[in-house]
Amino acid sequence: MKAKFKADMYIKFLIYTLVIVLINIAGKTLFFRADLTENNIYSLSAASKAAVARLSEPLTINVFFTENLPAPHNSTKRYLMDLLEEYAIHSNQFFNYRFYDVSPQEEGVSDEAMENRKLAENYGINPVEIRMLEKDELKFKKAYMGMVMIQGDIIEQIPAITSTDGLEYRLTATIKKLNNKISTLASLPEKVTVKLIMSSSIKTVAPVIGLDEISQLPQSVKETVEKLNTTNYGQLTYEYVDPATDDNIDQLIETYNIRVLQWPDLREENITAGRGAIGLSVEYDNEKAYVQLLNVMRIPIIGTRYELIDMDNLEDIINDNIESLIGINEDLGYLADHGTLELGAPMMMMQQQNEDQLRNFQTLVNKNYTIKSIELKDGRIPESLSCLVIAQPTEAFSDYELYQIDQALMRGTRLAIFSDAFEEVPQPQQQQFQFNMGPTYKPLDTGLEDLLAHYGVRVKPSFVMDKNCFKQTLPSQAGGGERPIYFAPMIKNENINNNLEFMNNIKGLITLNISPVSIDNEILSKNNINAHQLIASSDQAWEMKDQINLNPLFIQPPREKSAFKTYPLAYLLEGEFPSYFAGKKIPQKEMDAPDETETGENITEKQDADAEENAYLSKIESKETFIASGKPGKISIVGSSAILKDNLLDAEGRSPNAAFILNLIDTLNGRDDIAVMRSKTQQFNPLEETEVMTKNVIKLFNIVGLPVIIVLFGLFTWWRRSVRRKNIRMLFEK
Repeated sequence: MKAKFKADMYIKFLIYTLVIVLINIAGKTLFFRADLTENNIYSLSAASKAAVARLSEPLTINVFFTENLPAPHNSTKRYLMDLLEEYAIHSNQFFNYRFYDVSPQEEGVSDEAMENRKLAENYGINPVEIRMLEKDELKFKKAYMGMVMIQGDIIEQIPAITSTDGLEYRLTATIKKLNNKISTLASLPEKVTVKLIMSSSIKTVAPVIGLDEISQLPQSVKETVEKLNTTNYGQLTYEYVDPATDDNIDQLIETYNIRVLQWPDLREENITAGRGAIGLSVEYDNEKAYVQLLNVMRIPIIGTRYELIDMDNLEDIINDNIESLIGINEDLGYLADHGTLELGAPMMMMQQQNEDQLRNFQTLVNKNYTIKSIELKDGRIPESLSCLVIAQPTEAFSDYELYQIDQALMRGTRLAIFSDAFEEVPQPQQQQFQFNMGPTYKPLDTGLEDLLAHYGVRVKPSFVMDKNCFKQTLPSQAGGGERPIYFAPMIKNENINNNLEFMNNIKGLITLNISPVSIDNEILSKNNINAHQLIASSDQAWEMKDQINLNPLFIQPPREKSAFKTYPLAYLLEGEFPSYFAGKKIPQKEMDAPDETETGENITEKQDADAEENAYLSKIESKETFIASGKPGKISIVGSSAILKDNLLDAEGRSPNAAFILNLIDTLNGRDDIAVMRSKTQQFNPLEETEVMTKNVIKLFNIVGLPVIIVLFGLFTWWRRSVRRKNIRMLFEK
């Protein structure tokens, strides 16, 4: 009996041991994690999983991280190891990573560690100095905390990983950048077609319009495509279309954005009346991008001029359109004329910083996009551009310039507009000192306001003041305390549209000199355009209009409660926008008139020299393809440009303001997954404000309620014990 008991015990022990071993094996092979954080900050985003799952070339990540670092750097390494492990789980066979031993010299470094340190420095990873507390003594130590990412011949470095904040975003953005450069073209299921459309009849009229080189255009485009093919994995094909008849031209007009020339009989040149088309199309997967090869300009006094595209730039133009079509174009257009805010230029020594330059904005955007300056006065908006940023235009737009913006929207270019209602005009210094006069504010009328109103949105000519605002701390010399800056509204979480994914987890913003943005529901409903309110003021806001004075000493909230309400401050519009120029005469580009300092005799000589040529040019008509209703597009409009300035935007991109701007740019460029990933790491999580009545109730409960509950609990316990004693007494009496 005893032997049987021991045998059963041993069998159970072996079974339990086997079960434990099998559970451990299953746990090692069937890996899973449970992330209980609200925003899943310790789990990979969908964008990260997709980035590593779509690798088409081997990607190697080499991590150089010193061992045994003090807190918080040890937890940073642990987080990085877990993050790379999860990347590996969701990746294909092309993802691999390795941690290198780079032990410091004082810890008895091995030959391998020495070689690893040299390797790190060759990659551009150098040690950084960190502070550590050891035996109640503050010490400094040099440590390696960097990584390199290698794909093909391309290397990207992250020299110092000192924090886990935004680490997944940085890694995924770099992986996407590397993968897009190499793999996209190599894995295209079909080739990209570069199609030149040019009627041979145009060659006959080319000498009349001063474009003899137009006959060489087919060969030039063909050579350009062949050159691009060597750097695009042979994924380009060239096609030349010669529409010889009017029917062919009319059919192409319906499909392509081409220019059509029409001319009468020119007997002196032995040219019969005719019609011809010219344009360039880049096509892939039923998508098309157009390039205007011929520009038409109307110059006062001199007349009409025709200009062929600069062939030296044709390669870049075609390449930009290819990248746009296949999804690797990361260009961001920025309107650089019409008095818009300047991007941050490198500062020279002893140079005073311009507060209106967008240095931090440029630094943040350059991490994911290449900013392209767009000047409407001298050029046109590229067809390949995905998004155009317009920040505080103060100079009037011509009809032709508005036409360019309108047609860019019709082609699918998104618009990010940061528009001010007023232009700040500073007073002369003498008046500032003598009369203590601040700047005046002149209402802006650039023409862009009418364009936006046609689309169903406008910025109202007023400033929003808000009791819920930034409060300035006064120095002791001024009496101390805080002064409310009513023209710097603080946007609360309840006034932020968190229903949009790219706005999720942005729980507070600060604005400055912002104007209310209104929408025309009738226009939006008529054109099936959806309007999403992004942010709004609190319900303690009011408008300042007509007499603008932003001196905090002279701003007082109104006494009437009816004067306070919530004002929308930013909108995102989505839909198929109707053209502003539908049913109107298509404007043409106008050049500046001749210099007025020239004598009348000189002007007359020029006119005589061009008279014969102009006689022919005036007989030739030019028509450009007009898009009356565009592709599905987006317009975002914020009632202030100050939100882009350095005093409201940090260079590191950690503030809610930076997340809002970058997420807005990303969603306009179709990168919603990246915007969602950035939002989940936001650390700003303010407590919800509690009403005065609620505060008093909670306070009363803590003072009176808790002691009463304790007394009642004591009485209840005493009563239960009394009942128990009584029951026991009655039991023994029986």
